[in-house]
This record gives sequence, C-alpha cells and structure tokens, in this order.
Amino acid sequence: MEQLTILTAFTAGILSFLSPCVLPVIPGYISLITGLSSKELTDTSKKVNVKKITVINSLFFIFGFTLVFILLQVVIKGILFIIDQRVLNYIFGGIIIFFGLHTIGLFEIKFLYYQKSLKMDKKSFGIIGAFLVGIAFGFAWTPCIGPILAGILALASTQATLWKGVILLLVYSLGLGIPFLLTGIFMDYFLKFISRFKKYMAAVKIISGILLIIIGIYMLTGNFNKLGSIFL
Repeated sequence: MEQLTILTAFTAGILSFLSPCVLPVIPGYISLITGLSSKELTDTSKKVNVKKITVINSLFFIFGFTLVFILLQVVIKGILFIIDQRVLNYIFGGIIIFFGLHTIGLFEIKFLYYQKSLKMDKKSFGIIGAFLVGIAFGFAWTPCIGPILAGILALASTQATLWKGVILLLVYSLGLGIPFLLTGIFMDYFLKFISRFKKYMAAVKIISGILLIIIGIYMLTGNFNKLGSIFL
C-alpha cells in the first residue's frame, strides 16, 4: 500500500509537469532562473558552463516549490488534526472525485484555470533568486495544478503520521522537479519534444482526471485493496 501511494504521488508530479499550463512555460522559467536565453541554453560551444549553472539553479528552484508544498501539507495537517479521520476521508474523497471530473472535462471550475505570471528581468539572481522564484512558482501555479496537488495533499493528510505525509509531498515534488531538471540540461531536445507533445495534452488531462478519481475512491474506501476489488 505504501509503495502504491508513493508511485501515485510520483506519477501525479509527472502529470503536473505535463499539464497544459505548466509544460509550455518551462523554458521561460529555466531562462528566468538562469538568466540565459533559449539560444544560450542550447549553445554547444559553452555546454559545460551552461549546464552547471542550469543544474545548480534548477535544484534551488525545485527546493523552493518543494518547500511550499510541504508547508501546505503541514498547515493542512495541523488544521485538520481535530477532525475524525473517517469523516475527513469522506470529505476529501468527494472533493477529489469532483476535481477529477473537472480535469477530465465533464464540467469547468473556472478559478482553477487562473495562473499568476511572474514578470522579472531576465538577468540571473543566482541560487537565492532561483530558490525564491521556486517559492513564487509554488504559490503562483497552485490554482493551475490545483486539482492534482489537492489530491496529493488530501492523500498525504490521511497518512498515519505527518512525516509520511511529508514524504508523499517530497515524492510528488520529485515527479515535478526531475523532468524540470532534465529539461534544463537537455533544452534542445525538450524544445523538439514539446512541439510534438502538444497533440497529447488532452490525453494528459484525461489521465490526470482518472488518477484523481482513483485517489478519491481510495479515500472513500480506505485502502487500495478495496479499490482494486472495485475495478476487478
């Protein structure tokens, strides 16, 4: 069961990265945190130095949004500490299934399409700046990846201890952060990939919605064993 929840969190992170409101702006964020243009990021004549800057700054950017997600989990866990876990499961399970149906496209929750753009100069602010941009990313894009993130936060809130919930958020952040890091290292390949991947965006939304519905059913039933019996 724990392995399955961890796999779910990691998959959710990857789906967040591939979401229509995150994937297209990734090159812009990498350019922002490194101070390098797309041309400079793909310049092979300065390959080693560019990759070094990209890796270091990207890691601090990832640390930034990971911190935001973990703090959200800590706050939610603290607020919900006094609520009976079974009641919590029913509430969160219903909400996550609702978000899943929205993500699939059966209906729209308009405020979840809102995203806050960051307008900053293109010069690099170093690792501290990358870390702060990561924090801003965590807050600015929370509505955009809200349904998936809410699903993982809800799943984390059902864990027996706060630490287990934090681990799930770390795994989710890895699922979102590792592709981001690889994009920075292999920017030239990513630019080719994104032009071909656009036609699969609708499929990503449907898969994300199905994942959320599965998480919601899991929360309503209490474990993945019961969940499995529903589909078999």
